[in-house]
Amino acid sequence: MAVSDRPNRAALLVVACLGQFMVLLDNTIVGAALPDMRQRLHTDLTGLQWIVNAYVLLVAMLLLSGGVFADRFGRKRVFLAGVAVFTAASVLCALAPSIGWLIAGRVLQGIGAAALSPASLALVVAACPVPRERVRMIGLWAGISGIGLAAGPVAGGVLADAFGWPAIFLINLPIGVVLLLAGLRVLGESRNPGAPAIDIPGTVLSVLWVGALTYGLIEGASRGWTSPVILGGFSAAAVLLAVFIAVEGRRAAPMLPPRLFRQRLFTVSNTAMVVVGFGLMGSSFFFSQFFVYVQGSSILRAGLQTLPTSLAMVVVSPYAGRLAARYGFRIVVTVGLALAGLGLLALGSVHADTGYGNVWWRLAVVGVGFALTMSPLTGAAIAAVGPQEGGLASGISSTTRQIGAVLGVALLGVVVSAQQSGGGSVATGLNSAFAVAGAVTLATAVFTGLWLERSDPA
Repeated sequence: MAVSDRPNRAALLVVACLGQFMVLLDNTIVGAALPDMRQRLHTDLTGLQWIVNAYVLLVAMLLLSGGVFADRFGRKRVFLAGVAVFTAASVLCALAPSIGWLIAGRVLQGIGAAALSPASLALVVAACPVPRERVRMIGLWAGISGIGLAAGPVAGGVLADAFGWPAIFLINLPIGVVLLLAGLRVLGESRNPGAPAIDIPGTVLSVLWVGALTYGLIEGASRGWTSPVILGGFSAAAVLLAVFIAVEGRRAAPMLPPRLFRQRLFTVSNTAMVVVGFGLMGSSFFFSQFFVYVQGSSILRAGLQTLPTSLAMVVVSPYAGRLAARYGFRIVVTVGLALAGLGLLALGSVHADTGYGNVWWRLAVVGVGFALTMSPLTGAAIAAVGPQEGGLASGISSTTRQIGAVLGVALLGVVVSAQQSGGGSVATGLNSAFAVAGAVTLATAVFTGLWLERSDPA
């Protein structure tokens, strides 16, 4: 792969970051436009939920497969294919004449994102054979592409207000075209030369069990956790997972080698990544709702008020890799989780009359904490398996974070609903959700402090 010199490596990093930027932008830009979608598409709350969840479901189901395909067929090829699908799907979403077509477009966006995202990181990993430098590059990748998270709420509010909801999807068109043209020119192909043949049974079973679990988590709050459909979904997920483990344990070349989980660094880092998804995405789902429903902000203003978390992540993420390279994964991750947990607990005490000057710093602490954890945890997972399996490791890491996000939104939603059904206010429910997320995150900080290997990436 002709990316050993620094100029080419810098160009590769820009392209890889821009691709991940587009994916992360889509994670946050849609929320601000949901009220406009509801009015123009004449849909209800369930329809809005599926506009969001169709994307989340497909990404969670296919991320692991996307990483494996990148290692097998080539990171550049899978990355550009993901960009093409994501861009075309964005145009379909913008032109959708009905809620059904919009959901179909979101499904295709999820497929494109599941290919693009792990291939993006795998390209960066393959370009950095030196472990210490690789960790730094992962930090830069996370920080630069993470600007999409910060830009999403503001861009979504501005575009939806000025041009209507289709504009939030059309913004992906110029980004996608630039990525395709630049990617063809500056990216070198790389793959795992020892990659086995595609594990079709394992791929199918992984998609089915993650899909069944995700569906149950998404629909449980609305259908009822004891409804036959939800219980059936969780039962199917458990059975499919058991079959997946049994099949993978007997195959000569499994897509998810059981040997990986015999390495403590790999297992603990991915366990912690579930909690990162739970705490970060689960709590941030309620940030705007707090400002809108508790403090009476407009949707656009609420998007601006949530910026301290995203901006803190953008600023700190590039340094997280450097800190991990210098002090080891365990110290940086443990400190990050502790800060994030304390910030979430502090948010659990805000109320309707709390001035923004006493709120923004709590959001910033949460952002700093999680920024210190994500790229080091991804780096730890990759360090455990080596760069040749970078696509697989990044796919697993992204999948665990996505599953944690679904868990966070679903279970913290149950906390909010339980408080309100018991006579509590919206503010009380949201405070409880932040407190639960903080407690879980702090407990995980203790867990990583005890069990995550120091593991210098040197």
